[in-house]
Amino acid sequence: MKRLFAVLVMALSATAAQAEEVTTYTLENGMEVVVIEDHRAPVVVHMLWYKVGSADEPVGASGVAHFLEHLLFKATDVLESGEFSATVAANGGRDNAFTSYDYTAYFQRVAADRLELMMQMESNRMNNLRITAEDVETERQVVLEERNQRTENNPNALAREQFRAALFQNHRYGVPIIGWKHEMEELDLQDALGFYDLYYSPNNAILVVAGDVEPEEVLALARQYYGVIPAEDQLPVRERPQEPPQRAERRITYVDARVSQPYLVRMYLAPERDPGAQREAAALVYLAELLGGSPFTSALGQALQFDTQTAIYTNASYNGSTLDDGVFSFSVVPADGVSLSEAEAAMDEVVNAFLEAEIDPARMESIRTQLRASEIYALDDVQGLAQRYGAALSQSLTVADVQEWPEILQSVTEEDIKAVAAKVLNRDQSVTGWVVANQEEAR
Repeated sequence: MKRLFAVLVMALSATAAQAEEVTTYTLENGMEVVVIEDHRAPVVVHMLWYKVGSADEPVGASGVAHFLEHLLFKATDVLESGEFSATVAANGGRDNAFTSYDYTAYFQRVAADRLELMMQMESNRMNNLRITAEDVETERQVVLEERNQRTENNPNALAREQFRAALFQNHRYGVPIIGWKHEMEELDLQDALGFYDLYYSPNNAILVVAGDVEPEEVLALARQYYGVIPAEDQLPVRERPQEPPQRAERRITYVDARVSQPYLVRMYLAPERDPGAQREAAALVYLAELLGGSPFTSALGQALQFDTQTAIYTNASYNGSTLDDGVFSFSVVPADGVSLSEAEAAMDEVVNAFLEAEIDPARMESIRTQLRASEIYALDDVQGLAQRYGAALSQSLTVADVQEWPEILQSVTEEDIKAVAAKVLNRDQSVTGWVVANQEEAR
């Protein structure tokens, strides 16, 4: 069965490699254009990525990037409020938008022959938004309610905010994407327009078009609709305050009566994927899988959930798809009768043992196969491909970096993993958080 799966993966790899054809251009106004051809279905995904996210917001105006994302569905000089999405739906498509720390993106998935209409509408709202004070007041209440539902009413979300704020004490990654509530309440028309006028410009944008298209036709449409928009000559250099060296472990106990099950989290700053330097990030992908991937095969899962039944849940995760420092983290939910102190000590014992022991070559090969299959199957998702390139380019990576990533993953060695583990898993450079319903559980 292993040989059969390996043969299948190799065959799919060859097929997928032929399907992923990427062409890039840069318009005269500085806008980047990426075309990903996939002619298997008459569908196209049109995505516009702005290289600005919540980590680029002015101090005191947290949440304005996400707030502006909402406001972009209001009126322009030619579209009524709500008409954009209604037009997409009337043409059999769907659209949405999302904001991260590093980018804000807008997308439409439609029939390929509707691409020009999408470009026409999206380019229009890049430069011709017509928001009013009434729009601002209405939409501010919408995002505040969104925060209430997703964060204020969720003790786990509130705890995560506190942990990130402790981990990122100087960098804007410590500020929630949706914003701090007290600052969201003060966002006004000028905050939104100032952010829009400065950052929503072609020389700060990446157009990604994926699907049943021809590159030259996409370029012609991009020139027609986006190429006529002038560049922003006041666009600032994208520089952010970085974290100083952390010299001591930070600990937080978050108490909230709504917590149903006590648990602990350990977070570390970790290297992100950088242009031409993705090897440490790739090794951290393996490290997360080896320590806390499947409970049946990972070090934490086997030791804590099965061998000793110390925990009912364990996990290790890594997010290095960021412009600046990424995060490596552990989570453990103790079993009944096990204190957080005992669970944390058991977790540390497993991690220390992992650092001292040899890595099983069979596990390495299994993870390589899983990653290869995952990368191959991802190529069947046109929107996923568009998102992969858009996010990467918004975070300083190149098309070459994206295309080299699968092979970098395959080339990771046990030595790479041990080296990056020793670098990242330093208790003096961590934040440990306990989440409990009452002080009695914090022991």
